[in-house]
Amino acid sequence: MDYRITRGAGGLRMESKKENIMKQTLPYLLSFLLSFFPLACSEKIEPGTTEQPPQTITGVSVATAHMTDQPIFYDAVGTVRAGISSNLASKFLGTIEAIRVREGDRVKKGDVLLIIDQRQVKADVRKAEAGLSTAKKVHASTLSARDAVRAEKTFAHATYERYLQLKEKKMVSLQAFDEVAVRYRKAEADLAKGDALVAAATERVKQAEATLDAMRITKKDAVIIAPHDGIIAGKLVDKGDLATPGTPLLTLETTRGFCVDMILPETYIGFVKPGQKVFVTVPALKSGPLEGTVCTIVPSGDAKSRSFIVKINLPIDKSVMSGMFARVQIPTGEIRKLMIERQAVISRGQLTGIYLVDSDHIAHFRLIRLGKTRGNSVEVLSGMKEGDRYVEEPPPKLSDGDRVVTQ
Repeated sequence: MDYRITRGAGGLRMESKKENIMKQTLPYLLSFLLSFFPLACSEKIEPGTTEQPPQTITGVSVATAHMTDQPIFYDAVGTVRAGISSNLASKFLGTIEAIRVREGDRVKKGDVLLIIDQRQVKADVRKAEAGLSTAKKVHASTLSARDAVRAEKTFAHATYERYLQLKEKKMVSLQAFDEVAVRYRKAEADLAKGDALVAAATERVKQAEATLDAMRITKKDAVIIAPHDGIIAGKLVDKGDLATPGTPLLTLETTRGFCVDMILPETYIGFVKPGQKVFVTVPALKSGPLEGTVCTIVPSGDAKSRSFIVKINLPIDKSVMSGMFARVQIPTGEIRKLMIERQAVISRGQLTGIYLVDSDHIAHFRLIRLGKTRGNSVEVLSGMKEGDRYVEEPPPKLSDGDRVVTQ
């Protein structure tokens, strides 16, 4: 490779023959490319779409926005409860022999739910029956003894009456009369004693009968039955466990007549009263609000949270279940709001808007900001004012700038 020595700002340097040729031809190459650049930039590339001319849409319904008085609500929270919830417990001590239900089972009134071992109860029933039999025998014996004493008393009284007449005629000695009188008084005392023994025996019979009735009821209590239609919400014991008096065994909730236990701060307690209609929303149902009725306002509040419990009856709804979260709207006043029809709102991504109609019947798309929805209406916070005319239900082919012909 050939090299040559050149002088530059930095002094002498060596460069190849190839580098020298590139240095000489580079200015000519740049001039050639720049001659084509104005030609390339002079050609403007237009988009592939063409703007459609405005069209006329007929049969469009146009409404006018008005300010209306809308209620102000306080959203209280609550929990759905069963209208009737029964904790079924045993009345005596015994071992659980069988459980015939599980959580979630639906039962009817009178269905057998749980059985407690009845061997001890049966033994107590037999003992009570034996006690009643003995009491009846004693009662019969005292009746017989009293009847005998009564007969002796009758005979003694007749003898006393005869001796009394003989005494008046002085036909009997005083000693003989006194002996007859003593026997008569003794017969009266024996009869009174017999009557007392009969009364005591009668009471013992009644006690024995009551004991037997109690044992028979206890025998029935060994079989736990459903007091009403409902669903088993809780099974608190298993087979073989010891059932003690008063300890809950099963929880039975009604499947009808649910209510909401709402927690209401004391600030809003004056806005509710029994019989008042309120709207209840259960988010888990994914449905519209239910119309409930205030049934009870618990007069004693919580001193820590300064709140009260208000019970609200719900309409019959098979999808409602105990324990669900609920929101209750309590009306606390009114405020003027700009409300429009909900079907007039058009969503475009994260933006919402409507079509306003001017005096020339031209539709213009306008972005708006919405507030709360109530029924078929929605609140407009900004983007339009009272008196604006808007398309109530925009047809799919309606575009900004189109002329509309109202119905």
